[in-house]
Order: sequence, then structure tokens, then C-alpha cells
Amino acid sequence: MDVNKNSYTFTFAAIMVVVVAAILSFAATSLKPMQDNNVRLEKMQNILSSINVEVSRDEAEGVYSDYVKKEVVISNSKEISGVAAFDVELSKEVVKDPMERNAPLYIAEKDGSTYYIIPLRGKGLWGPIWGYISLESNVSTIYGATFDHKSETPGLGAEIKTPAFTDLFPGKEILDDQKSFTGIKVMKGNASGEHEVNGISGGTITSVGVESMITDCMKSYIPYLKSNNVAVNLSEIENLVANIEQ
Repeated sequence: MDVNKNSYTFTFAAIMVVVVAAILSFAATSLKPMQDNNVRLEKMQNILSSINVEVSRDEAEGVYSDYVKKEVVISNSKEISGVAAFDVELSKEVVKDPMERNAPLYIAEKDGSTYYIIPLRGKGLWGPIWGYISLESNVSTIYGATFDHKSETPGLGAEIKTPAFTDLFPGKEILDDQKSFTGIKVMKGNASGEHEVNGISGGTITSVGVESMITDCMKSYIPYLKSNNVAVNLSEIENLVANIEQ
């Protein structure tokens, strides 16, 4: 074959494209199980981080079941069966009406206390943001929070994932004194109330995105959590009465 002809160049280029595509396809297929496992471990790591259990990604699987005792999926304020909480793709659920979503909930125990861990997903300035918030057994007080993002601006909106921001949430309340949902207001400084935190300087849109994300995602859980909290309280009362009678 005459290597100086255009046909040779085109043929060689076509063969190389096919070979390279085949190699990339094989590599992607071969690496996908490893990538999926890394995503699964990172998810466990983030869930644990929301209750202030800090472990490496490699350690997450071994520790996860020590704390997370139950995984449920909530839809229309009720637990549903046939859907695994860990497999729910929140990016597909948040486009639905809050009461029609399959909303995963993780129930953890730590130092004798129960915590409800709620996954979150919303929109920042440049792309999706997400995270987890854990609530104490009264389903109102935030115990811990962790956030992350895809493409927020370093030093500005990207600061939502830093302790300087996440450490503002523990102790804040999502319900008012009448047990109505208030959410968390992300303020432009001077946050002082139990339902407020300071936003990120220069990251207003991302801060508002966090506030909206919490409000929107919590709508799927609040009726269930409030009714579950009443059930827990009644159970505690019944146990107390039983102990007194004995």
C-alpha cells in the first residue's frame, strides 16, 4: 500500500479510532464496578460524617452497620417496601412533587441516642449541590450536617463543604415551638435565631441554594418524622408505666 496516498491516511486514522474506542470502552467497563464501589463507600462515609463519625472511605463499610441500624424509604408520609434506600437516585426524585418522591431515610444509633439522617440535593450557582443532615430524636434539632458540590466557585460557594459552614448547623431547629416546619434560613450575616445560620460571604446564590435544598427535601420527611416521633414518645411512656406497675 502506498503510504503517501490519502486513502492510507484515512484508513490508518479509521483503524486507530476503532482501536482506541475499543480500548476506552473496555477500560470503562472494567473499571465501572470499582467506580461504583467507591461511590457507595463515599456515600457511607458522608452518612456517617453527618453524625460526626469521621472515617476514611476505605473504613466506611466496616463501620457503617455499627451506627446505621435501619434504612427506610418514605413516600406520601409512609414507609414503603420493595425499594432499597441506598439505591434511590435522589437526582431523579427531587424533580417530583415532595409527597410523591421515594425519599430514603437512615436511622442511626450513637452513644445510646437515635438520629435520623436525611439526604439532600439541590442547585447551587454552577451546578448541583447535595449533602446530609442528621436530626436528634426530637426530629427538630440538627445534630450534624455535611454538604458538597459539583462545580461551585473555590473560596466562595465551594465553602459549603468546609467546617466553617457546616459547623453552624448543629443545635439549630427546623421546627418552631408549635412543631411547625420552619427550615433553616441562611442569612447575610448577623444570624442569631435558632432557625438561622450565617451564609457564605460572596457565595450568596449557593447559600440560598442550601436553604432551598433543605426546605424542599425536608418536605418529604416532616409528616413521617413527626408522627414517628409521637409513636416513640408514646412507647417511652408505656414503658415507664409498665416499669412503675412492676
